[in-house]
Amino acid sequence: MRKRIVSLVLFAALASPLPACTNMTKTQQGALSGAAIGAGAGAGISALAGGSAGVGAAVGGLLGGIGGGIYGNQKE
Repeated sequence: MRKRIVSLVLFAALASPLPACTNMTKTQQGALSGAAIGAGAGAGISALAGGSAGVGAAVGGLLGGIGGGIYGNQKE
């Protein structure tokens, strides 16, 4: 059951921001995509490791958003 929830969270995190990225700058796209991917990965890794999926999502989203924003800014 836990793996099913983790898979669903990962899918939702990866698929939801894609249509919203059309009118954004590369920095905004990178930050949004990085945060979504980071949150999904953080939740998944934390849940599989036996930790809190919410804390993993928060930390992963924060770090992914920062990294994605930096990467997008460099591409701009």
